[in-house]
Amino acid sequence: MPPTLILASTSATRLSMLRAAGLEPIPVAPRVDEASVRDSLVAEGATPRDIADALAEMKARKVAEKHPDALVLGCDQVLALDRDTFAKPETPDDARQQLRQLRGKTHKLLSAAVVYENAEPVWRHVAEARLTMHRFSDAYLDDYVERNWDSIRHSVGCYKVEEEGVRLFSAIVGDHFTILGLPLLPLLAWLGNRGMIAT
Repeated sequence: MPPTLILASTSATRLSMLRAAGLEPIPVAPRVDEASVRDSLVAEGATPRDIADALAEMKARKVAEKHPDALVLGCDQVLALDRDTFAKPETPDDARQQLRQLRGKTHKLLSAAVVYENAEPVWRHVAEARLTMHRFSDAYLDDYVERNWDSIRHSVGCYKVEEEGVRLFSAIVGDHFTILGLPLLPLLAWLGNRGMIAT
């Protein structure tokens, strides 16, 4: 019997991706203060890639400590514009400000995944996508945030490409799953190589 798969997250998007792929993860909230850890990593000069990886590992480790017999998957996503990183907006004004910063530029989404087995890290991967926003008008920006606030307040960058947010972009290079917050294909390949899923 393969070990129980636990997703160290309550992200509905990640959970639905894994379930759509035929997996049956159990979501468990990791109870970590992401904001303070992210802030301290930024203050230490960590790269956006390292921040995503560190947060994913921290979530996996926190849950694996309580469920050592399970396979625990921790994930995190960081949006990077040059060396600046973005967090989820706290207010609609935050969202407007973030979108103004991103408008007309190319930014990166870094999606990290770390797997713990027997309470030890056994696999990690960080995938990257590059997204270019076109120069949408201030009027559209204001209307977009007002219409979509309930959804985009849960997203770094204040958009969801699977929703109206796709209209903000002129070009997207990268894996769709990476953009949604999980490097799913490398994860499935690793699980298949380990004999944990049929291939």
